[in-house]
Amino acid sequence: MSNEEFIAFIKKNVIPVACVLASIAIGLVLYFRSDALPEAEKVLAQKTQEGELFAANIEDAEHLPEQQKAILASNDDIENRMIRVGQLAENLQYFYQLESDTGTKLTPVQVPWNPPPKAAAKTNFTTVSFTLTAQGEYRQLVDLLRKLENGEHYCRIDTCSMRPLSEVRGGPLTMSLSLELLANQ
Repeated sequence: MSNEEFIAFIKKNVIPVACVLASIAIGLVLYFRSDALPEAEKVLAQKTQEGELFAANIEDAEHLPEQQKAILASNDDIENRMIRVGQLAENLQYFYQLESDTGTKLTPVQVPWNPPPKAAAKTNFTTVSFTLTAQGEYRQLVDLLRKLENGEHYCRIDTCSMRPLSEVRGGPLTMSLSLELLANQ
């Protein structure tokens, strides 16, 4: 077949020749690009996941201002319920107020100094330990415990023991407490 015959054949069969050439081109592209397909699928999956995350974040962001206000209000409440480490007189006044509210008699409150360990993590909060002894009727001592538990400051009672002051049944009791109050440094 000569060049002239070949050109005539192409002119006579333009559509079939164009389809064959397009098929060959598509086959070559697929052959050379087939190794990039798995990586492109990974990129597509990653972009899809990022898009879903962005969509979820946008949906969740609608309530952020209200949630931020609630968190700030809660932080203020927590801050107000903590004692201050350096304000010993105010901290002791809390116990004397409990004494007058419950009708118990407190012996002097002891505040042992417990320095934090040197390897301890740096935090904004610490605890201050207190040891106290209260005297009163059973009802008054239980009321004192309830007021400590549900009171103005966050309190954790480490140890608590009660014993009678005398051999008289139903008489006054003495209660020894070791407790910690959450404090702001």
